[in-house]
Amino acid sequence: MRLIRGLSGLPRRHGGCVVTIGTYDGLHLGHQALIARLKSHAQRSGQPAVLLTFEPMPREFLSPADPPARLTTFRERWRILSGTGLDYLWLLRFDEALRNLSAEDFAQLLVRRLRPSVVVVGHDFRFARKGEATAAALAAAGEHLGFTVDVVPAVTLAGERVSSSGVREALAAADFARAHRWLGRPYSMRGRVITGKRLGRDLGFPTANLALGRRRAPVAGIFAVQVRGVAGAALPGVASLGTRPTIGGGEALLEAHVFDFSGDLYGREIEVEFAAKLREEQRFADLEALTAQMERDAADARAILGGAGNFLNG
Repeated sequence: MRLIRGLSGLPRRHGGCVVTIGTYDGLHLGHQALIARLKSHAQRSGQPAVLLTFEPMPREFLSPADPPARLTTFRERWRILSGTGLDYLWLLRFDEALRNLSAEDFAQLLVRRLRPSVVVVGHDFRFARKGEATAAALAAAGEHLGFTVDVVPAVTLAGERVSSSGVREALAAADFARAHRWLGRPYSMRGRVITGKRLGRDLGFPTANLALGRRRAPVAGIFAVQVRGVAGAALPGVASLGTRPTIGGGEALLEAHVFDFSGDLYGREIEVEFAAKLREEQRFADLEALTAQMERDAADARAILGGAGNFLNG
């Protein structure tokens, strides 16, 4: 899969493509259905499959003071999409100019830049100025611009429509089983381990620290986790995602302690899978009280995960 950034990165000449458009935050089962339909069109037509997405997410741009919790960073989306067999990921910066395009102008942009034969969208697709670029509006424009629109119906599980907002709600409620079902995989965050204050090591709980890379995370608190990228199989551990109020922390950080591991993880890319929520983050009177609670959290996480020797999902 090739990444194309902005308008200038597109090939000048090509024989057309099939394209799907959307934020694709989380890449849940509904998104996967869209990608499967896209690939089906690409295989029949012999044209490349293109996914057009945006940074920042449109709702982040439109509501900067109250952005939605982001399920996946761009790097996480890239990693997941790399395994889907797409040919191109086209990334456009979402800004005022893009926001204010009319439905017709947006359709013409697609034609000028991509020459699509088919545009695949979800049933609830809306884009452009005031959301006027619905699937129906896009199809009407395609009639005179030379492309068709394939609208993929919603994916439902147990009578509920799978959606990014639904995954966010499940994670906020610590319902990781439901999030797993809707995503088709355990919910996780991935990143490169950064240097921290090393306080955890001093307290007997060395942690691998990951910057969140998002304005708002969909989870917060203390969790039983599985950590990938440390050894051949996932390793059990306990993690904190929050601002570390006891030590005067500020920016939210994900800190994962891997049970019975003493190696150096700085600079390594790891993935933290959330298995269960243990409690909310809280402020303690002193480091002694914090350490005592960390001991209890570790014991609870070991019990949930089946002990250090049981590598769930490994």
